[in-house]
Amino acid sequence: MSLILGISAPTLAQAASADCVPLKALQPPQANTTAPHKPFFIDTSGLSGSGAMPIHDPHDPLYPEAIDLPDNALPPVDKTGNYILGTSHTLPAQWQNIQLPEGRIISFTLASSPTSGYNPGTVRDDPVPCTTSTGEAGMVHVSTSVPGDPSNLTVPGAHPAPWTRTVDIYIPPNTPTDRPLPFLIFGDGSNNGLYPGRDLFAMVDGLLKEKRIPPMIVIGVGAGGGDAQGSERGREYDTMSGAYADWVEAHVLPLVEKKASLTLSRNPEERATMGFSSSGAAAFAMAWFRPNLYHRVLAYSPSLVNQQWPHDPALPGGGWQLHSPWAGTPEAVPPHPGAALIPAAPLAPLHIWYEVGDQDLFYPVPSMPDGMHDWVLAGENMARVLADKGYDYQFVFARNARHVDGPTIEQTLPEALEWLWRPHMPPTTP
Repeated sequence: MSLILGISAPTLAQAASADCVPLKALQPPQANTTAPHKPFFIDTSGLSGSGAMPIHDPHDPLYPEAIDLPDNALPPVDKTGNYILGTSHTLPAQWQNIQLPEGRIISFTLASSPTSGYNPGTVRDDPVPCTTSTGEAGMVHVSTSVPGDPSNLTVPGAHPAPWTRTVDIYIPPNTPTDRPLPFLIFGDGSNNGLYPGRDLFAMVDGLLKEKRIPPMIVIGVGAGGGDAQGSERGREYDTMSGAYADWVEAHVLPLVEKKASLTLSRNPEERATMGFSSSGAAAFAMAWFRPNLYHRVLAYSPSLVNQQWPHDPALPGGGWQLHSPWAGTPEAVPPHPGAALIPAAPLAPLHIWYEVGDQDLFYPVPSMPDGMHDWVLAGENMARVLADKGYDYQFVFARNARHVDGPTIEQTLPEALEWLWRPHMPPTTP
């Protein structure tokens, strides 16, 4: 996610008349920060520090209890619950000299077409940089919230456009091909599996050699382009439905099987989905809305916030409503369209590992003062819901960590993968 989410390109006339908002302006104009029981309240308590994002206190009374870990210690791979990492994020010694992956990498390209799904795609025009009256760098924000409903963002700069993306398949050495195989599929995939940190494919090699995870295929699917509201990436990842999982099932996995000459498991216990930021939200959505397809979820800084676009009146809070009611009606309960989803539903057979940083995103879109754009609060709310419902989960709050923090990913990913793929265990209380 960038700091200019939901911005569309204005015309020169619009740029001349629109406000130039400083890039560091985090608190939305006219935000409700004083009346907790009124709609769209934004809680700023427990926040401190200066810089790109405020620093969240892991022991904020709003958050569920968590276990503080010594610096550089990691949560145990056989426990569930909430854990707080120290301030140092060092790649464990055994991974310092990680080698290139030893298996096969097969890549292919997908392009939008009448038969591709998500056709036509969508793109949001680039924003316009500007200088504020005090000389600060800023952006002109033409996208605005609907009057009376700050959770509904209009994006006039969005328009249809084609897309292309790369899909990478990693087949570790000695992977058996005589039976259906477990797999891990992750969004924002490109460049042979690289995301912030070390090569995921090589890390999987090492874990397999140590028999810490089962033999599996790893699939990286590129995003559809752009970011956030009005983009193809945002349209696919932030929409809270089974649409993206269905698209993967129909348009990606059959090609993976064909090009790699293998069969992927149909057992949801042998299918894991992983993502970062909005693709982390997609990982949650793939399993929540399609538990017949996926049971295992791994996400870093997941956007469990209101990024869904176009706005859906049947789910006005987007990803925020996985764990909490729409902020326009804070007490909404079913069958109200603003009610939270997971608290009201039966326990699903999911295994969930996810992380947020103490400097994760907080209101990067000044035009959406909707009370549903604090990434850390969203992660904490989700942890409370998962614990209350009895889910098999592990939530990691990382100190000294930003959004999709590379050092934190390097530090935690091996154990996160091991935790994710262990046999199902009943929840334990911290």
